[in-house]
Amino acid sequence: MGFPSRESMERIYGADAGRAERRLRDLEAGYRKAFGAAGELEFFTSPGRTEIIGNHTDHNGGRILAGSVTKDTVCAAERNGTSLVRIVSEGYGTGFTVDSARPEETPREKGTLSLIAGVLAGMREAGYRTGGFNAYVSTEVLSAAGISSSASFEMLLCSVLNYFFNGDAVDVAARARAGQYAENRYWNKASGLMDQMACACGGTILLDFSGDVRYERVDFRFGDFGYDEILVNSGKGHADLSEEYSAIPNEMRLTARELGGKNLCECSEEELLKNFNAVRKRVGNDRALLRALHFFEENRRVDTAVRAMKACDSATVVRMIDEGGRSSFEWLQNAYVTGTPEEQSVPLALALTRLFLREKGAGACRIHGGGFGGVIMTVLPRVLTPEYTERMASYFGAENVYVTGIRDVGAAHIG
Repeated sequence: MGFPSRESMERIYGADAGRAERRLRDLEAGYRKAFGAAGELEFFTSPGRTEIIGNHTDHNGGRILAGSVTKDTVCAAERNGTSLVRIVSEGYGTGFTVDSARPEETPREKGTLSLIAGVLAGMREAGYRTGGFNAYVSTEVLSAAGISSSASFEMLLCSVLNYFFNGDAVDVAARARAGQYAENRYWNKASGLMDQMACACGGTILLDFSGDVRYERVDFRFGDFGYDEILVNSGKGHADLSEEYSAIPNEMRLTARELGGKNLCECSEEELLKNFNAVRKRVGNDRALLRALHFFEENRRVDTAVRAMKACDSATVVRMIDEGGRSSFEWLQNAYVTGTPEEQSVPLALALTRLFLREKGAGACRIHGGGFGGVIMTVLPRVLTPEYTERMASYFGAENVYVTGIRDVGAAHIG
């Protein structure tokens, strides 16, 4: 189809279509520099994601409100008539090459190279076609910034494979599972499906993980109600925290087993409270009970927020976000690592934000994503955004404070 139409650009990027078009022109030039003369290039986009409410509930069959964001990963690509997938990323001198016919021969845990191979293997195992293509990639989805740069890249690759080799017949759930497969099998990262589903679907979605993953589109954007979503990177990454992450689902399941289930989605808060003393004695881990209570209450908050979104009740949505943030800190306890109490970048970012919210009498904040370090999310009336971003930039650096919003279009070919 060639270069995207202005209509397609406006459908995806809205008022930012002009800047996005210039970005794709630069992408086209980058492709020709990397791969030489091209035929008719095709263009693809994949947004990052935000977790609105539903912190650490997916692994126990819970519900999550998530959405795609306005920052995205894009590529210019064309089929190359071979089985080789060749990818060059803007700003990196070294490209990546994986044989789509033999992705299993690619080494595991080798960063982007392994992720490409994992997506190809995941698509093939699910019965979909793959093949060779060249792609030049550029991204605004910052790494370690809480909006899932890896899932954005995975869903970009799936969109290319879907369009070039499968006639756009691969649904979003299958694409998400291919991304999860890549992370589980080729990165050795025990990730769920939330990140990939939010990037693939677009807009705000309600995800239910109590069986086969189900999703429902919800017509909600912060901007429609005069709010902004601001993400603040507190400065500590979470690459070395697998033990802390694993403890959360494991402790939730410990409580679930004492209630007769495998995951907490098979149990209820009422059942836990009715048998509390006996369960507490058998579990022998008070944090496990707190995390179970967080699970049940977070699911309730998701349901309340969905009803509020459908009723255009933004005040209740903001209140549920704030309640969820307090629960993550106090009950789920993923604000910092207990073994290193001197490092509390997330609590500091939350404390500084809460001082601002108290001063202004509006807004909400919470841990964003996995926790133990990294990013917080703040929701504010738009008139307060400049003052807040300036203040937080003075503490954490301007490069670690960025405003985003919900984008309606997920990972897709730009027609």
